[in-house]
Amino acid sequence: MSENKKWYAVYTRPRWEKKVAENLIRKKLECYCPINKVVRQWSDRKKIVHEPLFTSYVFVRVAERELSSLKQAHGVINLVYWLGRPAVIRDEEIEVIKRFLNEHVNIQLQKTPISVNDRVRILGGPLMEMEGQVLSLKNKTVKVALPSLGYLMYAEVESSNVEVLRHSGATEIEMHYPLHAAK
Repeated sequence: MSENKKWYAVYTRPRWEKKVAENLIRKKLECYCPINKVVRQWSDRKKIVHEPLFTSYVFVRVAERELSSLKQAHGVINLVYWLGRPAVIRDEEIEVIKRFLNEHVNIQLQKTPISVNDRVRILGGPLMEMEGQVLSLKNKTVKVALPSLGYLMYAEVESSNVEVLRHSGATEIEMHYPLHAAK
């Protein structure tokens, strides 16, 4: 009988995200260290640099009984807790992060509280057929909230590719998690 595995976040030493992910993989644990492609400008050139999207966080998919061993992994400071228990990250949120990172560069994060606004479906582009509630859509920038992490992810999407499914009465369109495939 296989035990139900869930995604958890571990807090790492500063700048150890990739090292911790490598250590966990060596221990044969499923983990995910989201890597953002960031365009950096030097005086003579532009270069794409790969850096962790979440500073000091790595996601690990394990059974609850394996949580205590995570704290022993080299570079792990602790598990991330919510209301006194290890925070469970929803599979859908991990998938949204992966999809954003595959489709966009220069993704930015913003720590934020979650609010509920319009319900929308993306009609075209990389997030086609995804639904969500809107937090903000200005100058082709969409913000997708990750509620179990308390962050917003920013990416670019054409406003012509967004269809409003339900108005909240707000005058500007704002995009909110959860994004999930339309049924």
